[in-house]
This record gives sequence, structure tokens and C-alpha cells, in this order.
Amino acid sequence: MHSTSFIKRFSARTVLTATAFTASLLFTNLSNAAAPLKVGYSDWPGWVAWQVAIDKGWFKEAGVDVQFEWFDYVASMDAFAAGKIDGVTVTNGDALVTGSGGAKNVMILLTDYSNGNDMIVAKQGIKTLKDLKGKKIGLETGFVEHLLLLNGLEKIGMKESDVTIVNTKTNETPQALASGDLSAIGAWQPNSGEAMSRVPGAKPIYTSADEPGLIYDVLTVSPTSLSSRKADWKKVVKVWDKVVMYINDPKTQPDAVKIMAARVGIKPEAYLPLLKGTKLLSLEEGKKVFVKAPGFKSLYGSSKISDDFNVKYGVYKKPMDIQKAIDPSLLAK
Repeated sequence: MHSTSFIKRFSARTVLTATAFTASLLFTNLSNAAAPLKVGYSDWPGWVAWQVAIDKGWFKEAGVDVQFEWFDYVASMDAFAAGKIDGVTVTNGDALVTGSGGAKNVMILLTDYSNGNDMIVAKQGIKTLKDLKGKKIGLETGFVEHLLLLNGLEKIGMKESDVTIVNTKTNETPQALASGDLSAIGAWQPNSGEAMSRVPGAKPIYTSADEPGLIYDVLTVSPTSLSSRKADWKKVVKVWDKVVMYINDPKTQPDAVKIMAARVGIKPEAYLPLLKGTKLLSLEEGKKVFVKAPGFKSLYGSSKISDDFNVKYGVYKKPMDIQKAIDPSLLAK
């Protein structure tokens, strides 16, 4: 495992208190409109990407005063709930989790979708999900790897009851697979990679690349900040396009990867595979996903599936209003 945590999005356990929500309202009412926009970001390639814009001074060039603050993932959501920041980078599912606790937020930008970093890793001899029938799988119930597994099983006509899920903390899945009791685990990088290095012959049999849009990553902001600083947020969104182009351009990618790797404290050559498991989305690509439609090709459809999952597994009790949770207007030219 890398020295930094590479903490994955999707806590599915964060409980946001009424006190935190009250603090958020007080902060919003007292904040000066001229103050910098504050955004919390954490260790996921689609969010570490912002570091390129920070280091290059692109926000200043765009005429927007924005301050990015580095957090562990769950801490970033807590800071948003407490009103300490105006926006936060999360999965679309966790944007709903955050909102369910009282910290209202609106998704304004798609940064990426997981494109292989999330995996079901099986031991040697197990080649497909069908081979897992009647076997034990270690993963964190209620987390995104659980949703990934259910998605894969549904595609081949299997049910959750066809396998035995052993609730296992994601950072303990490599040891759990190596112990011999499990046939497979669900984990994200670098935990999934460590599991494969510990267990000879282990390999991914289903990943987030098999269902693009299962896990979207977003910038979500407080509705009050969005309404009072919409022009500034639009400038932030436009900078994102510049970031994606710089990272994807073969000429500038080495410099971009160097910047991103330095942010999380690992070598560029170790960071590049993690980046490749993440599909960064330009604004034009994002526009196509912001269209209202069912299914994973739409942010609305994907969020509805996450919402159903969250309610079913008790992450929160009542369905969220997906229409109010998403605002595509800043993508308009």
C-alpha cells in the first residue's frame, strides 16, 4: 500500500448532525461574498487533478479567488457539513449521503468516473462472477464495492443470496484474501493491487470499467454559495476543462502526473496506473452525462441507482430529490 491512504470516496456511513447543519447556515449567513471560495479535495485522481490548476495559477488567471483545502475524504464531508467550506469533491452517491444528513448541496461539475480502479478480485481458478456462486466474498457492506458486485451479479442473472458476503474493511481486504477463507474481495486501488500482489494468480474478474458511470465523481457546492457566487463557480468549472486537457495531452501529461504524484507523496511512475483507472471528463463530455435519463450514462440515472442502494442498505431512510441535487446550468456556454 502506498504511504498515502488513497482514501476512496463513498463513506456511506457519515452521519451529519443537526448541529452541523445549523453551523453551516450560520457560516453562510456571516460569510463575506468577497471571501475566497473554499473547496475541500482529497486523495482520488479526479480530485488530485485540481492540483495542476493550483500549481499553475490558473484560477488567478481566470479571475476567481478560490482556496483548495486538503482533507482525508470523510473529513472533507464533515468540514462541508460544518459550513467550513463552500464546496467538496465527492462521489455522486456521497453527495446524496451528505444531503440526507441536512447539509444541502448541489452537484455542478463531473470530474470523472471510476474506470477500473474499483475491482472484484478473485483467487486463481475463479475466472468469472458465475464461479463465485456459493462462495465467500469480502467487502464493506453498504460501500461502493458492494454496489459494484450487485451490479455485476444482476447482469448475469445472479442474486446477492447466491454468494456469501463477509463484511470486511477495505484496507483489510488484501490480508483477508491471503488468509484463505475468501474466494474474492471487493476493493479499490491501492488495496486491490496489494491483494493481487499478496495472492499469486489473483486477478480482477469485474471492475468499474465494466460499468462506466456506476461511480461518478463530482464537485458539489452549497446552494447558498451557488446562488450568491454563480459567476465565480462558473469560472472554477471552466478551469476544470483546462486541467483535463493538460493531463490528457501526451506532451504535458508527464508534468501533470509529476504534480499530482507530489501532492500525494508517491513517485510519478507509481501514480500513472492509478490515473489510468480514472476517466477524466471534459466539460463537453460532462454535458452529455448531465442529461436527464435512466441508467448509468446519466448523472441523474446513476444517482437514482445510488439513492435506491443507500435506502435499501440503511445508509439513510428516505429517498433524496435527485432533481434538486443536480444543477447542470454552469456547463452552458
